[in-house]
Amino acid sequence: MTDLTLADWQSRADSFRPETRLFIDGDYVDAVEGNRFESINPADRSVVAAFSAGNEKDIDRAVAAAKVSFKTGVWSKMAPRDRMNVLYRLADLVDENAKELALMETLDMGKPINDCLTMDIPFVADTFRYFAECIDKIEGSITNTENDVLSLILRQPIGVVGAISPWNFPLLMAAWKVAPALAAGNSTVLKPAEQSPMSCLKLAKLFMEAGGPAGVLNVVPGLGEEAGKALALHMDVSKVSFTGSTEVGKLMLIYAGQSNMKKVSLECGGKSPNIFLGDLVGDKLEQAAEAAAHAIYLNMGEVCSAGSRILVDQKIHGDFLEAFKEKGKDLYKPGNPLDPGCNMGPLVDHQSQDRVLGAVAQAKVEGATLEFGGDTPGGDLSAGAYVNPTLFSGVNNTMTIARAETFGPVASMIPFNGLDEALSIANDSIYGLAAAVWTNDLNLAHQFVRDIEAGTVFVNSYDEGDMTQPFGGFKQSGNAKDKCFESLLSYTQAKAAWFRFS
Repeated sequence: MTDLTLADWQSRADSFRPETRLFIDGDYVDAVEGNRFESINPADRSVVAAFSAGNEKDIDRAVAAAKVSFKTGVWSKMAPRDRMNVLYRLADLVDENAKELALMETLDMGKPINDCLTMDIPFVADTFRYFAECIDKIEGSITNTENDVLSLILRQPIGVVGAISPWNFPLLMAAWKVAPALAAGNSTVLKPAEQSPMSCLKLAKLFMEAGGPAGVLNVVPGLGEEAGKALALHMDVSKVSFTGSTEVGKLMLIYAGQSNMKKVSLECGGKSPNIFLGDLVGDKLEQAAEAAAHAIYLNMGEVCSAGSRILVDQKIHGDFLEAFKEKGKDLYKPGNPLDPGCNMGPLVDHQSQDRVLGAVAQAKVEGATLEFGGDTPGGDLSAGAYVNPTLFSGVNNTMTIARAETFGPVASMIPFNGLDEALSIANDSIYGLAAAVWTNDLNLAHQFVRDIEAGTVFVNSYDEGDMTQPFGGFKQSGNAKDKCFESLLSYTQAKAAWFRFS
């Protein structure tokens, strides 16, 4: 918990003046055509700031700077341990600037300030430290050949990486891309979501303060259909890493084919099943129900891996439903996100609020039973983009609420009979990002892990893990693995070298 009060944070917010320009080739610069877009605080509709809106011309400038820095080798050919030291210093600077970075996240997208300070920003620093540690662990190999031949396989950086990050974890999701790309020796152009550019612009400055060379990390805020598209189509970008909707993720693949066949890493949508088997009783059922609420209502439900489909065995369905209603209804309470005691802020914008409330209305039309929520708080919060925690029961897998990604605090409870039926329901989805099972039966747990079509799987927990854990999905949830050493290797390319000595 932060030592600052709501009044302290409000005072900081009132006097806060963020940097609003693009960051290219080591300095803040205005957009070529001078265009700007406003960042709106979703808690009260106030304008946080007007940011330079990059377009194709600005992407060209940023990519050119990144290309020069890569070709000259100021970063790509820097001694591995020197690169490690820069990223270690960057992680320290993230910690030192945690309060400012947290305030940026809260003002941009409504995330509770305490969540930013205790979860997001520390995890950003951990991400840079982890990938710094990995730098001198990148190894090639020598293959077994005839005596007069030496066959080497080298791992080398790709070149210029285009990173397109989402708004729900503004700096953290950017770090999951930028940190491994930089650790591998690449130069990077980051296009943050237009809803939340502030912390990413600050990160670029901190990289320079840490000793990073100019042109290696560039940040170009702008609209996705302008700056994002230009980055994905750019002929001098060797890889684009994207986190966002499945719809836009498919466009990234098209843009890669239309340009230079660049590598594409995608982390897209999800409709993740959280499965509770019939052997849960007593305290374990109560604990599991509370965990299910955390899995969907954390971060206002704006989590691609949120456990939005709660599948419950008929044997315990009635008890589980009552436990979830008792635990979950008041577990997360909307409030002022600058209040350190608040654990639920607004959605990112009022368009998202309209979309989520539209999904709630559609669920009612299709016959789902609203157990609680489905509305917005009043009083001092009425101007914000809030949606109260919501639960539907009586849901089946043909309903829109069970199939479409809602990206809000809306849970759907679906009954089943036995693990086989649960797996059938869970796998009947275009998505395959995350999934969990709760059971005391080790055999059933193994069957679940084997047969579930999801890239990130939990047993008797949800959304836990550390930097060693690959995070990514199957099917239309994407093809990337974030965090983990595998992620670092995905920002490299293998080169085979064959030496003949005779």
